[in-house]
Amino acid sequence: FLIFNVGLEMKIKELPTVGKVALLTGLGQIIFTSVIGWFLAQALGFGWVASLYIAVALTFSSTIIIIQLLSEKRDLNSLYGKISVGFLLVQDLVAILILVLLAGFQDGTPTYLGAGVVIAKGIGLVLCVWLISRFVLSKLFDRLASSSELLFMGSIAWALGLGAFVSSPLVGFSTEIGGFLAGLALANSSEHLQIESRVRPLRDFFITIFFFLLGAKMIAGITPDLLGPAVVFSIFVLVGNPLVVMGVMGLMGYKRRTSFLASVTVAQISEFSLILVAMGERLGHIQAGIVGLVSVVGVITMTTSTYLILNSQKVFALLKDALAIFERKRTRETAFEVEEKLSNHIILIGASRTGGTILPTLKDRAEELLVVDFNPDVVSKLTTEGVRAMYGDISDNDSLELLNLPQARLVISTVSDTYDNLLLLDRIRGLVKRPLAIFVASTPVDAIKLYETGADYVMVPRIVSGEHLAIVLKHHGLDRHFFKTLRDSQFDRLVKERF
Repeated sequence: FLIFNVGLEMKIKELPTVGKVALLTGLGQIIFTSVIGWFLAQALGFGWVASLYIAVALTFSSTIIIIQLLSEKRDLNSLYGKISVGFLLVQDLVAILILVLLAGFQDGTPTYLGAGVVIAKGIGLVLCVWLISRFVLSKLFDRLASSSELLFMGSIAWALGLGAFVSSPLVGFSTEIGGFLAGLALANSSEHLQIESRVRPLRDFFITIFFFLLGAKMIAGITPDLLGPAVVFSIFVLVGNPLVVMGVMGLMGYKRRTSFLASVTVAQISEFSLILVAMGERLGHIQAGIVGLVSVVGVITMTTSTYLILNSQKVFALLKDALAIFERKRTRETAFEVEEKLSNHIILIGASRTGGTILPTLKDRAEELLVVDFNPDVVSKLTTEGVRAMYGDISDNDSLELLNLPQARLVISTVSDTYDNLLLLDRIRGLVKRPLAIFVASTPVDAIKLYETGADYVMVPRIVSGEHLAIVLKHHGLDRHFFKTLRDSQFDRLVKERF
């Protein structure tokens, strides 16, 4: 179920959006970690095969953990979020290829002929699953989508059925490969979001069991003499992987802030790492102690990197000056900046969701309008439409400097991150001439914090929606014709936003 979910979230069509940087960063980090990790394991006294397994296990970063954390931070659509998901996708594809090769050698020693047969079988299997996905599953799951229970049972049946088939003697791969292909086959279906939400609780239950079993193996297999190497490997992952990512992205012209935020997402090992060493033990290539060693590294790096990712803005603020070596004088992100100095202007921060609804009114009323968004695709789209827009993040001081806040007459932030809004509000509060400041808050508690810090008005969606409906009922009563007009207008807008 863990690997099924990885396949379900893998949108290969998204890879071209970050293209070159994702490919170079992903492959660069894999090569660096594998080579240096192998020499490091050799220096610590591990055998050739054990060193290879350890080195490869240290290479991969956890797609599930990163996507979950970036979703919580609402940074998935940011520039660094897109790049992170891009190179995680590259890593996952390499990991799956390695698992496919290992799964094909379960009954003997690998040979060149055997490797060719395994690769041919893998290509044939992927092709068959793709054909079934395109011509059978799409129609089948469109029918099942009418019932959430049928959709759930159909997804589980497909995952288990394909897993059983792939791991049968006829095919000879592992159930993990079957789970991945089952998820990948559904990843681009129109119902994949519903399937993800339905399968998630069951997946989380089995993830708990999976890590519990690995923890039991860790306790059984780890010995005191392996604790030292575990700490060394953990430091290597926590420091070495981010340095490689920052180096590659810096050479490609990204700002140190973007490079740093993307780099901390690789400061842990992956669920693939744990599955890889577990498979290696099952094949008899390595001992249980190596599984325990990698599990300890997983516990240390996953815990530490989670803190780093959730607090990456604060950590960057502390390391900003030291990270200057990773930034060129002219970066590719300056292409999204506004050259002209605005005056008496309106600033809209965040142009999707709430901001997208406000934008048409602001375009009609304001000649001097500046839209700020951390999604480069949104910025490019608005620029094409003739809207003055720039890429930026309000938690970044460099972005705030470009807004010319002292000359603005209105600032609207539709960003729901309270920490970022408080930073912006603190900057506004220190101005001699303050613009009108309007914010969005997810909860009443966050709204109170913003009001106490000096916000002129804070929109809390559940309160505003209630007030809106009360005003509509007060002025139009139960006029069915009005509600039909309102319904048609909103429906058309929702359809446009969806597609």
